[in-house]
Amino acid sequence: MTMPVRQALRIGGYILRQRLRGRAKFPLLVELEPLFACNLKCAGCGKIQHPADVLKRRMPVEQAIAAVEECGAPMVSIAGGEPLMHPQIAEMVRELVARKTYVFLCTNALLIPKKIDQFEPSRYFAWTVHLDGMRERHDASVCKEGVFDEAVAAVRECRRRGFRITTNTTFFNTDSPQTVIDVLNYLNDDLKVDEMMISPGYAYEKAPDQDHFLGVRETRELFRKAFSGGNRRRWRFNHTPLFLDFLEGKVDFPCTAWAIPSYSLFGWQRPCYLMSDGYAATYRELVEDTDWESYGRGRDPRCANCMAHCGYEPTAVFATLSSLKESLRAVRGD
Repeated sequence: MTMPVRQALRIGGYILRQRLRGRAKFPLLVELEPLFACNLKCAGCGKIQHPADVLKRRMPVEQAIAAVEECGAPMVSIAGGEPLMHPQIAEMVRELVARKTYVFLCTNALLIPKKIDQFEPSRYFAWTVHLDGMRERHDASVCKEGVFDEAVAAVRECRRRGFRITTNTTFFNTDSPQTVIDVLNYLNDDLKVDEMMISPGYAYEKAPDQDHFLGVRETRELFRKAFSGGNRRRWRFNHTPLFLDFLEGKVDFPCTAWAIPSYSLFGWQRPCYLMSDGYAATYRELVEDTDWESYGRGRDPRCANCMAHCGYEPTAVFATLSSLKESLRAVRGD
Protein backbone atom coordinates (compact mmCIF):
# COMPACT_ATOMS: atom_id res chain seq x y z
CA MET A 1 0.00 0.00 0.00
CA THR A 2 1.55 3.33 -1.04
CA MET A 3 -0.74 5.80 0.72
CA PRO A 4 1.40 8.69 2.04
CA VAL A 5 2.35 8.23 5.70
CA ARG A 6 0.63 11.44 6.83
CA GLN A 7 -2.62 10.38 5.14
CA ALA A 8 -2.39 6.82 6.47
CA LEU A 9 -1.95 8.11 10.04
CA ARG A 10 -4.87 10.49 9.61
CA ILE A 11 -7.18 7.74 8.36
CA GLY A 12 -6.02 5.29 11.03
CA GLY A 13 -6.63 7.87 13.75
CA TYR A 14 -10.04 8.69 12.33
CA ILE A 15 -11.10 5.02 12.39
CA LEU A 16 -9.85 4.63 15.96
CA ARG A 17 -11.86 7.67 17.10
CA GLN A 18 -15.04 6.32 15.49
CA ARG A 19 -14.61 3.01 17.26
CA LEU A 20 -13.93 4.65 20.61
CA ARG A 21 -17.16 6.59 20.15
CA GLY A 22 -19.01 3.33 19.56
CA ARG A 23 -20.00 4.10 15.96
CA ALA A 24 -20.72 0.85 14.16
CA LYS A 25 -21.06 2.47 10.73
CA PHE A 26 -19.15 5.50 9.50
CA PRO A 27 -17.76 6.72 6.16
CA LEU A 28 -14.14 6.38 5.09
CA LEU A 29 -14.65 8.12 1.76
CA VAL A 30 -17.57 9.81 0.03
CA GLU A 31 -18.28 9.22 -3.64
CA LEU A 32 -19.41 12.71 -4.60
CA GLU A 33 -21.17 13.05 -7.95
CA PRO A 34 -21.88 16.73 -8.61
CA LEU A 35 -23.12 15.96 -12.14
CA PHE A 36 -23.89 13.00 -14.39
CA ALA A 37 -22.94 14.55 -17.74
CA CYS A 38 -19.81 13.32 -19.49
CA ASN A 39 -17.82 14.06 -22.64
CA LEU A 40 -17.48 10.32 -23.37
CA LYS A 41 -19.97 7.48 -23.82
CA CYS A 42 -18.20 4.50 -22.30
CA ALA A 43 -19.88 1.16 -22.91
CA GLY A 44 -19.54 0.06 -19.29
CA CYS A 45 -20.99 3.21 -17.67
CA GLY A 46 -24.59 3.74 -16.61
CA LYS A 47 -24.45 7.38 -15.53
CA ILE A 48 -24.95 8.98 -18.93
CA GLN A 49 -28.20 7.07 -19.42
CA HIS A 50 -30.04 9.67 -17.32
CA PRO A 51 -32.61 11.90 -19.10
CA ALA A 52 -31.37 15.07 -20.77
CA ASP A 53 -32.80 17.37 -18.09
CA VAL A 54 -30.88 15.47 -15.40
CA LEU A 55 -27.66 15.56 -17.42
CA LYS A 56 -27.91 19.37 -17.54
CA ARG A 57 -27.98 19.73 -13.75
CA ARG A 58 -24.94 20.80 -11.71
CA MET A 59 -24.69 20.50 -7.93
CA PRO A 60 -24.03 23.83 -6.15
CA VAL A 61 -20.71 23.99 -4.35
CA GLU A 62 -22.45 24.75 -1.04
CA GLN A 63 -24.54 21.60 -1.32
CA ALA A 64 -21.52 19.42 -2.04
CA ILE A 65 -19.53 20.82 0.89
CA ALA A 66 -22.51 20.45 3.24
CA ALA A 67 -22.87 16.76 2.36
CA VAL A 68 -19.20 16.07 3.05
CA GLU A 69 -19.29 17.97 6.34
CA GLU A 70 -22.51 16.25 7.37
CA CYS A 71 -21.06 12.75 7.18
CA GLY A 72 -17.55 13.74 8.33
CA ALA A 73 -15.59 11.52 5.93
CA PRO A 74 -11.86 12.34 5.76
CA MET A 75 -11.64 11.55 2.03
CA VAL A 76 -13.73 12.47 -1.01
CA SER A 77 -13.71 11.00 -4.49
CA ILE A 78 -15.31 13.46 -6.92
CA ALA A 79 -16.74 11.56 -9.85
CA GLY A 80 -19.63 11.80 -12.28
CA GLY A 81 -20.00 11.95 -15.23
CA GLU A 82 -16.93 14.00 -15.94
CA PRO A 83 -16.43 16.40 -13.00
CA LEU A 84 -14.23 18.77 -15.03
CA MET A 85 -17.39 19.70 -16.96
CA HIS A 86 -18.72 21.31 -13.76
CA PRO A 87 -18.10 25.07 -14.03
CA GLN A 88 -17.30 25.36 -10.30
CA ILE A 89 -15.27 22.20 -9.87
CA ALA A 90 -12.06 24.06 -8.99
CA GLU A 91 -13.87 26.05 -6.30
CA MET A 92 -15.35 22.81 -4.93
CA VAL A 93 -11.89 21.26 -4.68
CA ARG A 94 -10.43 24.38 -3.06
CA GLU A 95 -13.14 24.43 -0.41
CA LEU A 96 -12.58 20.77 0.45
CA VAL A 97 -8.80 21.09 0.50
CA ALA A 98 -9.12 24.14 2.77
CA ARG A 99 -10.92 21.83 5.22
CA LYS A 100 -7.99 19.37 4.96
CA THR A 101 -10.17 16.77 3.29
CA TYR A 102 -8.27 14.42 0.99
CA VAL A 103 -9.71 14.92 -2.50
CA PHE A 104 -9.41 12.54 -5.45
CA LEU A 105 -10.72 14.12 -8.65
CA CYS A 106 -11.74 11.32 -11.03
CA THR A 107 -11.43 12.24 -14.68
CA ASN A 108 -10.93 10.83 -18.15
CA ALA A 109 -8.28 13.58 -18.43
CA LEU A 110 -9.50 15.08 -21.71
CA LEU A 111 -10.28 18.44 -20.10
CA ILE A 112 -7.20 18.63 -17.88
CA PRO A 113 -5.24 20.81 -20.36
CA LYS A 114 -8.03 23.41 -20.29
CA LYS A 115 -8.63 23.28 -16.54
CA ILE A 116 -5.25 22.58 -14.94
CA ASP A 117 -4.39 26.24 -14.31
CA GLN A 118 -7.39 26.44 -11.96
CA PHE A 119 -5.85 23.87 -9.58
CA GLU A 120 -2.83 23.90 -7.30
CA PRO A 121 -0.72 20.96 -6.09
CA SER A 122 -1.49 19.95 -2.51
CA ARG A 123 -0.94 16.91 -0.35
CA TYR A 124 -4.71 16.92 0.05
CA PHE A 125 -5.40 16.75 -3.68
CA ALA A 126 -4.79 14.12 -6.37
CA TRP A 127 -5.94 13.63 -9.92
CA THR A 128 -7.43 10.16 -10.45
CA VAL A 129 -7.18 9.39 -14.15
CA HIS A 130 -9.12 6.48 -15.62
CA LEU A 131 -6.95 4.28 -17.80
CA ASP A 132 -8.55 0.93 -18.58
CA GLY A 133 -5.67 -0.63 -20.49
CA MET A 134 -3.06 0.19 -23.07
CA ARG A 135 -3.91 2.30 -26.14
CA GLU A 136 -6.14 -0.06 -28.13
CA ARG A 137 -7.79 -1.55 -25.06
CA HIS A 138 -8.49 1.81 -23.39
CA ASP A 139 -9.81 3.51 -26.52
CA ALA A 140 -12.16 0.56 -27.09
CA SER A 141 -13.35 0.82 -23.49
CA VAL A 142 -14.22 4.51 -23.83
CA CYS A 143 -15.54 4.06 -27.37
CA LYS A 144 -13.34 6.76 -28.88
CA GLU A 145 -9.93 6.67 -30.55
CA GLY A 146 -7.12 8.88 -29.34
CA VAL A 147 -8.28 9.15 -25.72
CA PHE A 148 -5.40 7.06 -24.36
CA ASP A 149 -2.76 9.34 -25.88
CA GLU A 150 -4.51 12.47 -24.61
CA ALA A 151 -4.85 10.99 -21.11
CA VAL A 152 -1.18 10.00 -21.01
CA ALA A 153 -0.11 13.47 -22.13
CA ALA A 154 -2.28 15.01 -19.41
CA VAL A 155 -0.77 12.72 -16.76
CA ARG A 156 2.73 13.72 -17.82
CA GLU A 157 1.83 17.41 -17.62
CA CYS A 158 0.29 16.99 -14.16
CA ARG A 159 3.45 15.24 -12.99
CA ARG A 160 5.59 18.02 -14.48
CA ARG A 161 3.62 20.57 -12.45
CA GLY A 162 4.00 18.65 -9.20
CA PHE A 163 0.51 17.19 -8.77
CA ARG A 164 -0.14 13.84 -7.16
CA ILE A 165 -1.42 11.36 -9.74
CA THR A 166 -3.44 8.24 -9.08
CA THR A 167 -5.08 6.01 -11.66
CA ASN A 168 -8.18 3.84 -11.68
CA THR A 169 -8.34 0.84 -13.99
CA THR A 170 -11.40 -1.35 -14.52
CA PHE A 171 -10.99 -4.82 -15.98
CA PHE A 172 -13.50 -6.86 -17.98
CA ASN A 173 -13.72 -10.39 -19.37
CA THR A 174 -11.96 -9.17 -22.50
CA ASP A 175 -8.83 -8.78 -20.38
CA SER A 176 -6.19 -11.43 -19.84
CA PRO A 177 -3.50 -11.72 -17.16
CA GLN A 178 -1.06 -10.26 -19.69
CA THR A 179 -3.18 -7.17 -20.43
CA VAL A 180 -3.43 -6.57 -16.68
CA ILE A 181 0.34 -6.90 -16.33
CA ASP A 182 1.01 -4.68 -19.34
CA VAL A 183 -1.08 -1.71 -18.18
CA LEU A 184 0.06 -1.91 -14.54
CA ASN A 185 3.71 -2.12 -15.62
CA TYR A 186 3.18 0.91 -17.84
CA LEU A 187 1.49 2.97 -15.15
CA ASN A 188 4.01 1.95 -12.51
CA ASP A 189 7.27 2.08 -14.47
CA ASP A 190 6.73 4.36 -17.46
CA LEU A 191 4.19 6.94 -16.29
CA LYS A 192 5.40 6.55 -12.70
CA VAL A 193 2.05 7.47 -11.17
CA ASP A 194 1.95 7.78 -7.40
CA GLU A 195 -0.72 5.15 -6.77
CA MET A 196 -2.90 2.76 -8.75
CA MET A 197 -6.39 1.45 -8.07
CA ILE A 198 -7.94 -1.53 -9.82
CA SER A 199 -11.39 -3.07 -9.87
CA PRO A 200 -13.27 -5.76 -11.76
CA GLY A 201 -16.13 -4.30 -13.77
CA TYR A 202 -19.53 -4.52 -12.10
CA ALA A 203 -22.61 -5.36 -14.19
CA TYR A 204 -24.09 -1.88 -14.15
CA GLU A 205 -27.82 -2.24 -14.81
CA LYS A 206 -27.93 0.75 -17.18
CA ALA A 207 -24.61 0.11 -18.94
CA PRO A 208 -25.03 -0.30 -22.73
CA ASP A 209 -22.62 -3.27 -22.82
CA GLN A 210 -23.80 -6.10 -20.55
CA ASP A 211 -21.72 -8.87 -22.13
CA HIS A 212 -18.23 -8.19 -20.85
CA PHE A 213 -18.48 -7.94 -17.06
CA LEU A 214 -16.48 -10.40 -14.98
CA GLY A 215 -17.96 -13.07 -12.74
CA VAL A 216 -16.43 -13.95 -9.39
CA ARG A 217 -14.64 -17.04 -10.67
CA GLU A 218 -13.27 -15.15 -13.68
CA THR A 219 -12.13 -12.27 -11.47
CA ARG A 220 -10.22 -14.52 -9.10
CA GLU A 221 -8.56 -16.41 -11.92
CA LEU A 222 -7.59 -13.22 -13.74
CA PHE A 223 -5.94 -11.57 -10.76
CA ARG A 224 -4.39 -14.75 -9.38
CA LYS A 225 -2.51 -15.22 -12.64
CA ALA A 226 -1.68 -11.52 -13.08
CA PHE A 227 -0.32 -11.28 -9.52
CA SER A 228 1.85 -14.40 -9.77
CA GLY A 229 5.63 -14.10 -9.82
CA GLY A 230 5.78 -11.30 -7.28
CA ASN A 231 4.25 -8.64 -9.53
CA ARG A 232 1.83 -7.23 -6.99
CA ARG A 233 4.59 -6.40 -4.50
CA ARG A 234 6.33 -4.26 -7.10
CA TRP A 235 3.29 -2.26 -8.21
CA ARG A 236 2.33 0.86 -6.25
CA PHE A 237 -1.25 0.02 -5.37
CA ASN A 238 -3.54 2.23 -3.34
CA HIS A 239 -5.07 -0.92 -1.87
CA THR A 240 -4.48 -2.99 1.23
CA PRO A 241 -2.80 -6.37 0.68
CA LEU A 242 -5.99 -7.93 2.03
CA PHE A 243 -8.07 -6.39 -0.77
CA LEU A 244 -5.64 -7.81 -3.32
CA ASP A 245 -5.95 -11.17 -1.53
CA PHE A 246 -9.71 -10.76 -1.89
CA LEU A 247 -9.42 -10.25 -5.65
CA GLU A 248 -7.37 -13.44 -5.89
CA GLY A 249 -9.89 -15.41 -3.84
CA LYS A 250 -7.48 -16.03 -0.95
CA VAL A 251 -9.91 -14.40 1.51
CA ASP A 252 -13.55 -13.36 1.38
CA PHE A 253 -15.29 -10.40 2.97
CA PRO A 254 -18.80 -9.07 3.49
CA CYS A 255 -19.77 -5.86 1.72
CA THR A 256 -19.53 -2.66 3.77
CA ALA A 257 -20.92 -0.19 1.23
CA TRP A 258 -21.94 2.17 4.04
CA ALA A 259 -18.23 3.05 4.43
CA ILE A 260 -18.05 4.51 0.90
CA PRO A 261 -21.44 6.18 0.50
CA SER A 262 -22.47 7.96 -2.68
CA TYR A 263 -23.93 11.45 -2.70
CA SER A 264 -25.32 12.77 -5.98
CA LEU A 265 -27.85 15.22 -7.38
CA PHE A 266 -30.56 12.92 -6.02
CA GLY A 267 -29.19 12.64 -2.48
CA TRP A 268 -27.54 9.73 -0.63
CA GLN A 269 -27.85 6.68 -2.89
CA ARG A 270 -28.89 3.28 -1.52
CA PRO A 271 -26.90 1.09 -1.11
CA CYS A 272 -23.94 2.29 -3.23
CA TYR A 273 -23.14 4.19 -6.41
CA LEU A 274 -23.41 0.98 -8.46
CA MET A 275 -27.01 0.21 -7.45
CA SER A 276 -30.02 2.43 -6.95
CA ASP A 277 -32.65 1.38 -4.42
CA GLY A 278 -33.76 4.88 -3.62
CA TYR A 279 -32.19 7.88 -1.94
CA ALA A 280 -31.92 9.30 1.56
CA ALA A 281 -32.00 12.98 2.43
CA THR A 282 -29.21 12.71 5.03
CA TYR A 283 -26.27 10.40 5.71
CA ARG A 284 -27.80 9.47 9.06
CA GLU A 285 -31.00 8.43 7.32
CA LEU A 286 -28.96 6.42 4.80
CA VAL A 287 -27.14 4.53 7.56
CA GLU A 288 -30.06 4.00 9.91
CA ASP A 289 -32.87 3.26 7.43
CA THR A 290 -31.04 1.03 4.94
CA ASP A 291 -31.22 -2.74 5.42
CA TRP A 292 -27.49 -3.30 4.92
CA GLU A 293 -27.75 -6.99 5.77
CA SER A 294 -29.71 -7.49 2.54
CA TYR A 295 -26.79 -6.49 0.29
CA GLY A 296 -23.61 -8.18 -0.81
CA ARG A 297 -22.70 -11.43 -2.49
CA GLY A 298 -24.87 -14.28 -1.25
CA ARG A 299 -27.60 -11.89 -0.12
CA ASP A 300 -28.84 -9.93 -3.12
CA PRO A 301 -28.75 -11.60 -6.58
CA ARG A 302 -27.68 -8.30 -8.12
CA CYS A 303 -24.52 -8.44 -6.00
CA ALA A 304 -23.61 -11.99 -7.06
CA ASN A 305 -20.64 -11.00 -9.24
CA CYS A 306 -19.62 -7.77 -7.51
CA MET A 307 -16.08 -7.52 -6.16
CA ALA A 308 -15.77 -3.75 -6.57
CA HIS A 309 -13.62 -1.79 -4.15
CA CYS A 310 -16.52 0.50 -3.16
CA GLY A 311 -18.02 -2.39 -1.17
CA TYR A 312 -15.10 -4.60 -0.25
CA GLU A 313 -12.05 -2.39 0.14
CA PRO A 314 -13.45 -0.81 3.34
CA THR A 315 -13.91 -4.28 4.84
CA ALA A 316 -10.30 -5.05 4.00
CA VAL A 317 -9.19 -1.76 5.60
CA PHE A 318 -11.06 -2.52 8.81
CA ALA A 319 -9.63 -6.06 8.87
CA THR A 320 -6.13 -4.68 8.31
CA LEU A 321 -6.31 -2.19 11.16
CA SER A 322 -7.73 -4.85 13.48
CA SER A 323 -4.63 -6.99 13.06
CA LEU A 324 -1.05 -6.03 13.92
CA LYS A 325 0.18 -8.65 11.46
CA GLU A 326 -1.91 -7.23 8.61
CA SER A 327 -1.05 -3.64 9.53
CA LEU A 328 2.67 -4.42 9.29
CA ARG A 329 2.04 -6.27 6.05
CA ALA A 330 0.29 -3.19 4.64
CA VAL A 331 3.23 -0.97 5.64
CA ARG A 332 5.61 -3.33 3.85
CA GLY A 333 3.31 -3.56 0.82
CA ASP A 334 3.32 -7.38 0.82
